[in-house]
Amino acid sequence: MKVALFVPCYIDQFYPNVGIATYQLLKKLGCDVAFPLNQTCCGQPMANSGFSATTTGCDKNFVENFKGFDYIVAPSGSCVLHIKDHLKDEQNPEEAKKIRNSIYELTEFLVDILKVTNLESTFPHRVGMHISCHGQRGLHLSSMTETMDKPFSKPEQLLMQVKGLQLLTPERPDECCGFGGTFCVFEEAVSVKMGKDRVKEHEANDVEYITAGDVSCLMHLEGILKRQNSRVKTIHIAEILNHTV
Repeated sequence: MKVALFVPCYIDQFYPNVGIATYQLLKKLGCDVAFPLNQTCCGQPMANSGFSATTTGCDKNFVENFKGFDYIVAPSGSCVLHIKDHLKDEQNPEEAKKIRNSIYELTEFLVDILKVTNLESTFPHRVGMHISCHGQRGLHLSSMTETMDKPFSKPEQLLMQVKGLQLLTPERPDECCGFGGTFCVFEEAVSVKMGKDRVKEHEANDVEYITAGDVSCLMHLEGILKRQNSRVKTIHIAEILNHTV
């Protein structure tokens, strides 16, 4: 299984350990992992700000870097969703289509493609799971409370396999953290209030860590936690799944 690792900008610039953990985890699970060195931004920030026409260069570069792989995996639901929904290349339309159909968010790949049921991971801590909006409502990584469908969560399914981990659920498990990309810039006060509400529910469960599949959400929550001098830390799910004693 030839897998290409896509490391989004936030991770590359601020949280490189998440990319390393993802790479190591995929290798442990038997994947032949490659990291295309010329990869850059997927174009999501521009598209979300209404400048989708300026992402042509990002699209072409993405296709050039990730063509020819069986699967593409990224530890970021929002970036994966952007590629699935928006990647195009007029010069290589078939390659772009193939990539759109073969890119996966990390937990989605582990559950749906690798069928992981027995992780050799250990993380003896109290952990709260933050469900990111793009992953839940775009990639359908977990059920939505408003639909009243049978509950499921691919990230939590994996976390339940981690030895020693105690998973605690907030009162409103699928509420937005308030990050929302450029929303946190243009609507700063609302964004911060939403983040504080998320943090408050996790702190009520006396968690040691808040985890998620999107570094952008975790960075937003981390900023609030640090400003409140909270003892709660943030950690990407890839780092937990890759953690051993």
